Amino acid sequence: MAEQLHLEGIISDESGGLRLDQALAQLFSDYSRGQLTKWIKAGYVQVNDKNLRPRDSVMGGERVVIDAEIEVVDDTWIAEAITLDIIHEDDDVIILNKSAGMVVHPGAGNHDGTLVNALLHHAPQLEGVPRAGIVHRIDKGTTGLLMIAKNLQAHNSLVNQLQERTVLREYQAISMGVMTAGGTIDEPIGRHPVDRKRQAVTGSGKHAITHYRVVQRYRAHTHVRCKLETGRTHQIRVHMAHARYPLLGDPVYGGRIRLPKGASEATKTALQGFRRQALHAGSLGFIHPATEQEVSWQVEMPEDMLDILAVLAKDQKQNS
Repeated sequence: MAEQLHLEGIISDESGGLRLDQALAQLFSDYSRGQLTKWIKAGYVQVNDKNLRPRDSVMGGERVVIDAEIEVVDDTWIAEAITLDIIHEDDDVIILNKSAGMVVHPGAGNHDGTLVNALLHHAPQLEGVPRAGIVHRIDKGTTGLLMIAKNLQAHNSLVNQLQERTVLREYQAISMGVMTAGGTIDEPIGRHPVDRKRQAVTGSGKHAITHYRVVQRYRAHTHVRCKLETGRTHQIRVHMAHARYPLLGDPVYGGRIRLPKGASEATKTALQGFRRQALHAGSLGFIHPATEQEVSWQVEMPEDMLDILAVLAKDQKQNS
């Protein structure tokens, strides 16, 4: 659902010499620079009755009129009393630990039971914030930390921090295959050229960087920590699969399951029964929108991943 938006303002003399998108980000600080840039490119922004480009310079004193649309929560999204694992909440942000299996946004086949439905029940004022305050997402099968903005100012701050790549997002994962060392994967990610429901490393994709380091090696798997520098759809899953270390249990990018040679039936059963990508958003940190202080949170891996690591450790001990 979109809501009509009308804004007017005068670019300050102090903004003279800046790019238009930079000047507008200062003038209309409730909105992210990325959103303002989209409006400029769509022709929704007039500067002294003219349409300019985001990179065009301003002199200061120009009159700006914006007639645009802003996405708000769809009025068909309903509030539902769903239990949330809230780690922290204040007047500006909510930090929660998402469980495996919970979809973030309502969509085709998932009209209810989503994180958005739960958030609208917990904090009804989120109806007035784009996407119910959700500024980043994790996949249905992934667990861990998410940040929610409770007002437009907080939303703008968190979106800008994501765009500037200053948000700490570190994941724990279990990959198939034994890594020799950590490293960095710097490969563009975009839609798969054939299967449009998947992502892939492709030359036409968007810049994507994942840093990873080895925590523990097992006979046929590796426990790794992955740190996102960018936040593309399925980024860690795609990058790990591209490096030939797909995540255990990944139903889309995992491929054929790998079992330790001579593994016990109990080990085989545990590995074959893990039916989601072994990925957990364990650490999250940013500059708080109101206090401007660094804040961070950590949550332990869920029981299913801890159980798998215990199985792998036992297998390694029995076969060393």
